[in-house]
Amino acid sequence: MGIVDALLDVKKKKIDLFCAERLNNGTSAYDIIDELTGGLREIGKGYKEIYFDAELMVAGWNAKKALDILKPLLQGEVQHKIGKVVLGTVKGDVHDIGKDIVNIMLSSEGFEVIDLGTDVSKEDFADAVREAEADILAMSALLTTTRDYMAEVITYLGKDRAVKVMVGGGAVTSEYAAEIGADCYGKDAIDAVSKAKELV
Repeated sequence: MGIVDALLDVKKKKIDLFCAERLNNGTSAYDIIDELTGGLREIGKGYKEIYFDAELMVAGWNAKKALDILKPLLQGEVQHKIGKVVLGTVKGDVHDIGKDIVNIMLSSEGFEVIDLGTDVSKEDFADAVREAEADILAMSALLTTTRDYMAEVITYLGKDRAVKVMVGGGAVTSEYAAEIGADCYGKDAIDAVSKAKELV
């Protein structure tokens, strides 16, 4: 069974079998996550041509399920964390599939991720960054009506902020990221991981 097939299974049963088969064959949890990342990348490449929002949603659920299975096994394998990321979808926006995929991919690459969920206020972002002593604050917005809230968060953090800010999501562009003073823009989950590595 291929990873893309397992990720797109609407009954959410194939992903369990996929992980069990790989683990029984002696594949490490970290290598399975690599396969998972590759599958998500393949689905992402076909977005809007072969795959649409429904498929992305199913893939997101299945990827989360796989990570739940693999996370306990990963902790022993990832020897050190690269850095800490506070992640969330901004206030007014409840879309989380893209954010969840970024969470999975950052976690699989060795980042410690504090996921605040959706509809997150500037106060909650700032508190989490301070409490976690985070290296990166990653914000997502899918709606153009909510992306302006990213600028509010950056203003609220202040000019002397120690945390690096990365923004992404369907409503965001690299130009917009530069305009609001973000440190970088992640155009998709793969790009977000490579930019996060550059920031730390």
